[in-house]
Amino acid sequence: MECAISIDRGIESKFLLLPGDEKAAVISHGVAIRFSELNKRLFLAQSKIRFFEEKYSIRLSDLEESGLPDDAGYEMHEDYIMWHHWTDISENIGKKIESLQAIAEYGIYG
Repeated sequence: MECAISIDRGIESKFLLLPGDEKAAVISHGVAIRFSELNKRLFLAQSKIRFFEEKYSIRLSDLEESGLPDDAGYEMHEDYIMWHHWTDISENIGKKIESLQAIAEYGIYG
């Protein structure tokens, strides 16, 4: 952990030495790349969620409210865990995208 912190500080100190237009370019291009990565992961998570919603013909929030059926088998219990997993990932990625949105609105810096 200490090594990662010193690397981060090293990168940060080098970044701070860049001229203002280079800092803006690095940030805007980095945000664009990160957005692309996050959107791919979000698409995957949402696809997995849709798969479970279609498989069981119910939304997870509704299933949470009604509870698992008494006759739910091993597969449904496993799916239920994975469904939660992908829902959590989707929510976390959504928060990350939202936090980058203000920077992304500036667009790609020339």
